[in-house]
Amino acid sequence: METQIKSVDTSVMRKKPLSAYAADMQKSQLNRVLTRWGLTSLGIGAVIGGGVFVLTGIAANQWAGPALVLSFMMAGLACTFAALCYAEFASILPVEGSAYAYSYGTVGEIFAWFIGWNLVLEYMMGATTVAVSWSGYFEKLLHLFHIDPPIWLMNDPVTAHEKADMLRAAGQAVPDFTFAMNLPAFLIVWVVTYILVKGIKEAASTNNLIVMIKVAVVIFVIIVGAFYIDTANWTPFIPEAVMKDGQQHYGFNGMVTAASIVFFAYIGFDAVSTQAGEAINPRKDVPFAIIASLIICTVLYILVTLVLTGMVNYKNLDLKAPVAQAFADIGLTWAVYIITIAAIAGLTSVMLVMMLGQTRVFLGMAKDGLLPKGLFASIHPTFKTPWKSTILVGSIVSVVAALTPIDKVSELCSSGTLLAFAMICGAVWLLRVREPNLERPYRTPALPVVATLGILANLYLMWNLRVDTKIAFLVWGTLGIIVYFLYSRKHSNLNNPED
Repeated sequence: METQIKSVDTSVMRKKPLSAYAADMQKSQLNRVLTRWGLTSLGIGAVIGGGVFVLTGIAANQWAGPALVLSFMMAGLACTFAALCYAEFASILPVEGSAYAYSYGTVGEIFAWFIGWNLVLEYMMGATTVAVSWSGYFEKLLHLFHIDPPIWLMNDPVTAHEKADMLRAAGQAVPDFTFAMNLPAFLIVWVVTYILVKGIKEAASTNNLIVMIKVAVVIFVIIVGAFYIDTANWTPFIPEAVMKDGQQHYGFNGMVTAASIVFFAYIGFDAVSTQAGEAINPRKDVPFAIIASLIICTVLYILVTLVLTGMVNYKNLDLKAPVAQAFADIGLTWAVYIITIAAIAGLTSVMLVMMLGQTRVFLGMAKDGLLPKGLFASIHPTFKTPWKSTILVGSIVSVVAALTPIDKVSELCSSGTLLAFAMICGAVWLLRVREPNLERPYRTPALPVVATLGILANLYLMWNLRVDTKIAFLVWGTLGIIVYFLYSRKHSNLNNPED
């Protein structure tokens, strides 16, 4: 007995043996139904949404002006370095868990836990933000049909009272209310939760349909909007820098800050890697889908940004629905209906893939003993999905979206993801040095260069986030370290190597 105790590695840097991943794949109860293009569609479904329909207005109006296109290129380049590293990892370790699983087998348990903890920010809080954005576009759609629901049913309590006060100040009569919730956000989360519990095949089919709709509309925006571009709106392309509230807007620094903000629009590509456990041929198809979805979405983002800032002066861009409002401003009111419906569909698929990714990360962590297996690793006998954790995620996201004012959460999501991407770039390089003979169906080209640039680019964007975002991230990270030492380290499977 004493010999067995001594053989257990209690270091926080202990690594999960790569052989254990092969055993996990063989024991997986998930349905392998996702094809190469099904995975690519999931990636596009996670990426195309809030970036096009929401963040373009905020980032161009307040931070970058027409130079937002350079911000998208900057963020896309940082993601590309990470995506190339992700692709190599996905070909070696085609299991659910994404960056968490990759780090556990290469860098060590404490780093893997920290990345997994940060992915909660990316997926769960990202889904919450998207749910609130979905509600905003749904309300806009109702208004197009002259339906005006009460404020207290469309907004969280804080926002509802703020809007009521503004309307009263403008001379409008607004009834008093004591209760308020964002009912559309609450309900759409439960619709998505139902689809996810029902099965990956149903979720993928729903996503594929939505992706076709929103990509078609994005192409429509690019083609039709191109005829209404006024090149004068691109001058100056990089507006002169100004200081507001102690922070530089516009100029080069403003452009970099905008890149940090719109980075949130890209982070869905790594959701592809969380679906490796449900891919038919994960070693080849997951790397392909990661890179393909990122390239497709980057091109679409750049073209939409050029069209949008060409149609409307950046100072006049609407902050909540910039694309729809741009077409309304030039008199194409019929197009507003199409764009608004596409935005609703697009945000639905983003929410679906984010919640899907979150439950698969939880599943990977629970299988390793770092989270309670009875809750997070429980697979439904019929649907073959992690149904308990899916319902838990749906419960948290729906309540937070319904009752909490969401402001700047996209930056908080980005902070955790930027750090995770930087760590993955370092981890894949470390594994190449430690295990040079390991089979790699996909090899990252010029890895030392790609990994170094990936680390520097992602950390640079992280450094340029707002100060209060960095503070919130430090609080979240500290909480995660506490949870690790109180629960996860003690319950890790590596404490019982014979099991």
